[in-house]
Amino acid sequence: MDAVWFEWTAFILFGVVGLIVSGHALLYKREARSALLWLLVVWFLPVLGAVLYLLIGINRLQRRAQRLRDATALPPAAEQIAGEDQTELLADDDLGGLARLVQQVTGQPLLAGNHITPLVNGVQAYPTMLDAIAQARHSIALATYIFDRDGIGDQFVQALLAAQQRGVSIRILIDDVYVRLVRGSAFRFLKAAGLNVVSFNPPVLPARLHAANLRNHRKLLIVDGQIGFTGGMNIHRPYWRPENPATAFRDLHFHVRGPVVRHMVETFTDDWYFTTGERLDTRFWGEEGPQPAGPALARGIEAGPDETLDRLRWVFLGALNVARQSVRIWTPYFVPDQSLLAALSAAALRGVEVDILTPVENNHPLVQWAGRAHYWQVLEHGARIWERPGPFDHSKLMVVDSHWVCIGSANWDARSLRLNFEFNLEVYDTALAQHLEALFQAARREATLVTAAQLRERPLPIRLRDGAARLFSPML
Repeated sequence: MDAVWFEWTAFILFGVVGLIVSGHALLYKREARSALLWLLVVWFLPVLGAVLYLLIGINRLQRRAQRLRDATALPPAAEQIAGEDQTELLADDDLGGLARLVQQVTGQPLLAGNHITPLVNGVQAYPTMLDAIAQARHSIALATYIFDRDGIGDQFVQALLAAQQRGVSIRILIDDVYVRLVRGSAFRFLKAAGLNVVSFNPPVLPARLHAANLRNHRKLLIVDGQIGFTGGMNIHRPYWRPENPATAFRDLHFHVRGPVVRHMVETFTDDWYFTTGERLDTRFWGEEGPQPAGPALARGIEAGPDETLDRLRWVFLGALNVARQSVRIWTPYFVPDQSLLAALSAAALRGVEVDILTPVENNHPLVQWAGRAHYWQVLEHGARIWERPGPFDHSKLMVVDSHWVCIGSANWDARSLRLNFEFNLEVYDTALAQHLEALFQAARREATLVTAAQLRERPLPIRLRDGAARLFSPML
């Protein structure tokens, strides 16, 4: 009798928990496919499915962020240096409409007077960043997902230590997943050396499974509140191989000067306050805000799984909808959702030249398999996909009509667009756009065009593998 009672109790408990978890997924998962996937996991993996959902399926960070973020955390000088929104300077109706869309999505003004310099690969980016750290007078703010202790990381460690000895105030933010899971992280060494370094979103549970999502994927270096660096590049050994440069990872990073650095300041200030409760103000950033430095109109786009959810997806959709001649997308991970697939296809059907450049091999096979399972949906409508061989290419770039660019840390996958904290810049600067398009075209000349026939001719097990990986796209 006791055994029967226990079985019925367990059965009823499992049913109640399953119903509660299923109800949460049905109410709060924005994509039907994601909700369906979680329902299958919950009911086909009794107990384990519910546990997995509770650990990694619920966005706890959104409520935490809303509770902790506070407008008063922003530096008082921010409003003084904001300037007026410059959307009206865009004579082109399409670009003006895109600028208004992004303003509505982000709440940030489009700022004039910026200069953005592309830095190609670690060989250009790291020396420029290190030189900026060496020139710092009063503050350095650094946010990164990966910060290695050895290799190029050691040069950054030594530069930061030297800056601290000069009296420079330093704040370093490293994502917790990398800090805890990789022995080569510089986090513990930096902390032991007395630098002010913290990890973003440390887990509540020892298992740390819920921290696999909700990562701070932003790359920000801000020196004296005046100049900034952002893009896709971590402080990571594979990007710096002076003994064999041809094998180093490839990426794009950007040196930023001008009022838009203020948006980088705001983003770091928010993240630091979220993590530590310390409000960084003009005592850290300096009384004088970033000064005009060039011709570019630019705006920072802060995005993440909190109140800033879906910002970048709206930006990408808006840019695809206004494109008239060309769209160039350079991304290491191409796993777009149905709305982006439809927008890419619609642009190609309108006669826009749509080119997507991605690596032949990347560091996350499951993501690549899922991406290839989507290829046919854009190829059949006239878009082109190119796969670049050689060292892993982590570059992230979107150029529209050789006039508008979007640069930063975000990839074209659900992890970047819905699960990670990202930072991008939209820039209206024809000279910069044409320069970046030339870089894109040079990389494309090394790549191979993917055809629908090649996809169909792949062995059936490979196609089934990719199709199965696609089912997990909402989590990748």
